Amino acid sequence: MATDFYFNKFEDRTPPEPLKNSIPRELLWQFLAVMSLVFGAWYIIWRWNYSINYSSLWFSMPLIFAETISFLGLILFTINLWKVEDYEQKSPPEFINECIDNPEQDFNREISVDVFIATYSEDVELVRLSILDAKRIYYPHNIDIKIYILDDGRRPEMKKVADEESVNYISRTNNIGFKAGNMRNAMEKTSGDFIVICDADTRPFSSILENTLGYFKDPNVAWIQTPQWFYDIPEGRYLHQALSQKLGGLGKFIGKSIETFFGPIKVGLDPFVNDPQMFYDIILRRRNWANAAFCCGAGSIHRRDAVMESALKAYSEQVEKEVHKETKTIDDEDLRNDLSEAMMKELSLETEFTPYKFHVSEDIYTSIILHSDPDKEWKSVLHPKVESKMLSPQDLHSWTVQRFKYAGGTIDIAFHDNPVFRKGLSSPQKLMYACTMWSYFGCIPNIIFLSAPIIFFFTGASPVSSYTGDFFIHIIPFLLLNEISTMIGTWGISTATSKSSYLSFFPVNFRALWTVIRGEKIKFPVTPKDRQEGNFFHLVIPQFLIILLTFTGIIFSLIKYELGYERNVSAIFTNSLWGINNIINMSGIVLSAFWKPED
Repeated sequence: MATDFYFNKFEDRTPPEPLKNSIPRELLWQFLAVMSLVFGAWYIIWRWNYSINYSSLWFSMPLIFAETISFLGLILFTINLWKVEDYEQKSPPEFINECIDNPEQDFNREISVDVFIATYSEDVELVRLSILDAKRIYYPHNIDIKIYILDDGRRPEMKKVADEESVNYISRTNNIGFKAGNMRNAMEKTSGDFIVICDADTRPFSSILENTLGYFKDPNVAWIQTPQWFYDIPEGRYLHQALSQKLGGLGKFIGKSIETFFGPIKVGLDPFVNDPQMFYDIILRRRNWANAAFCCGAGSIHRRDAVMESALKAYSEQVEKEVHKETKTIDDEDLRNDLSEAMMKELSLETEFTPYKFHVSEDIYTSIILHSDPDKEWKSVLHPKVESKMLSPQDLHSWTVQRFKYAGGTIDIAFHDNPVFRKGLSSPQKLMYACTMWSYFGCIPNIIFLSAPIIFFFTGASPVSSYTGDFFIHIIPFLLLNEISTMIGTWGISTATSKSSYLSFFPVNFRALWTVIRGEKIKFPVTPKDRQEGNFFHLVIPQFLIILLTFTGIIFSLIKYELGYERNVSAIFTNSLWGINNIINMSGIVLSAFWKPED
């Protein structure tokens, strides 16, 4: 049934190929990264020993703390990006005995795969597209593939689509655990050896099983995560085209003139920084060497036995923990044993058995549980090639809903079950999970970095003792080496938008942090799959205020200089450059509030 979706015009788009690894470039990156950290440490040590402005400690100390925290984050980020170590992509197995510890147990039995398409309120015709693509999955051997629609909306129209497409339909009478509960319910009613996790808009490529099941020949591989790719990301228009539409011939002339000097410039290109290639092809892919690539939900393939086995252990440990907590003060051993046995039975009935953790970030939480299994060293694999396509948020409201959920879920895990302190994880795994957690706390130093130039402009207070040559000798080599090493380490992917978004996301991350600190639960909202209309400026007021105050501060500082009230040219120049950088980084997200797709 044909439907006029906005993304129909993007159907012919193809995903980018995985970045090719270069050993010489990797070695160069490692050398430059180490030099960057050495000069960074030199700068931080100098800051603490020689540059604190004791006349403005209220300003100087927060900034130096922010710099130190950010430097620690840079160390974690460097460890994350240290090297590429892809798993060997083996040929697809023909029988399940090629993928298990005891091959005699299921000798020459064909592999069975369940494709879960989780949905709640999405357009049923959108889900139909995912079903149609799932039905086209190819495998070079005999295989039993069953497609299941997991409908938490209990919609008759969704059931009708499932019947029309001859796929299985599963619903339940409640929404306990949201998506995690939905998948648990489905696991109780299915039996496939492997499970492909799809959201309502996840459209798997025909090659997804052929290219990934070979990893499961290692019986310790628990899941494979494939890169998510948003095929509807706006490609933008050249500056002269955009200005021509607004100003006619004059606009075209202005745009051409600017592009002649600076080169081709595109506007409206991925306004919400949705392109996930930086995350999957650089960050998550480079966690393979540490066995720390975590699950991101859609586009992942799971070994059923691994998920169920770890869930059963976690369930048993939770029951035993509660029993021990209630009986540890009883001195009589016989009484304690009798009471423990009775409580064990009672709590076994009351405790939730959850293959997928009931949490807003059930994907990464389940990864932590599997990675920390003390009896089985489960492995995860980031398969570098895109094997499905999905939709991105098309407005600032949808983007904010999604980012708040990611941030809140991760921060909640950091506060209540931090993997850094969890038994069973290796040191490299803990460092990688720490890198993920740390990134969401970056909103705190980022607020300080954005506010510092503004404070200087309006108060005249300086965060450093003086902007002398000694200051520039220490900071410039560090900044240059950091930029060059990052460019080499992420060769092939622009990092400018990623850095800008990391800085400009501070209100969303800070709100998530504050929500968790107050003890409020992060909600489970479904990210809208179609464009939301309305005025979204209220979502970027903090970023707009940074732009407004910084620009006003620069003008105010220049006026003070002309009138003779401020003569520290070095301080004005440094903070003005800093402020302009902040303005540029904030402008993208502010402009996205007014973005509309091309007709």
